[in-house]
This record gives sequence, C-alpha cells and structure tokens, in this order.
Amino acid sequence: MADPVSPSPPAQRRPTASAELIEESLEQATLRRAPKIAVFLVLGAALGVIVAAILTFAFGIADGSGMEASSMSAVSYSKGQVFGFLVLVCGVAGVALGGIVALVFDWTAGRRARRVRVDRETVTNVE
Repeated sequence: MADPVSPSPPAQRRPTASAELIEESLEQATLRRAPKIAVFLVLGAALGVIVAAILTFAFGIADGSGMEASSMSAVSYSKGQVFGFLVLVCGVAGVALGGIVALVFDWTAGRRARRVRVDRETVTNVE
C-alpha cells in the first residue's frame, strides 16, 4: 500500500504594519452621455467607400473594353482607377459627414447633462 500524501501546511503571511488613511468628500459632478466620435468617423468612411463602389459600377462602359475615356482629356481610366479616385473623394466626404453627425449628437447630449453629488474616497496606504 502506498503511503497517503500529507498536504503541506498553508503558507503563512506575516502581518504587515501598514495602515490606511481614508479621506471622504462630497463633490458636484456633471453626468452626461457622449458618443464615441471615432465610431462615427469610421462609419462615415465606410459609407463613402460604398457610395464610391455604387458610383463606379452603376454606370457601365458602352464599348465593353473595360476602359473609360475621359471627357476632358484623351486619357482612358480603368474601373479600378475610377474606383480609387472616387474612394478618395467620397471617403473624405463620408468622414466629414460622420464627424458632423457625431458633433451634433454630442451637442444634443450635452444639453441633457445633469449635476449630481458624488462621494469621493481617497485611500492612502501609510507604512
């Protein structure tokens, strides 16, 4: 028969000679909800890319060559180039629109802010 394994004694902690100093105070704070502006900027950019894709691929090329001649110059552009140009323009416009929407939401949320009393505790360890 095997000998039963005896558990080792639990580790003992030495008492420390530290004390806590707790300071309490009542203060006024403004409670309001604020939108995350980065989310609105990213959604605006995504909307700009979608609009660029729609504008690029909704208007087909009549001759089927895959190249579209510019009406202002004699240069022909592929669908990828047209999409890239439109992403630059529509993406920036979407980011700007998302930022404006976020600022409007922030402004309306700021009007509904309220003042509350909070209990603030500061705990300091004194050794």
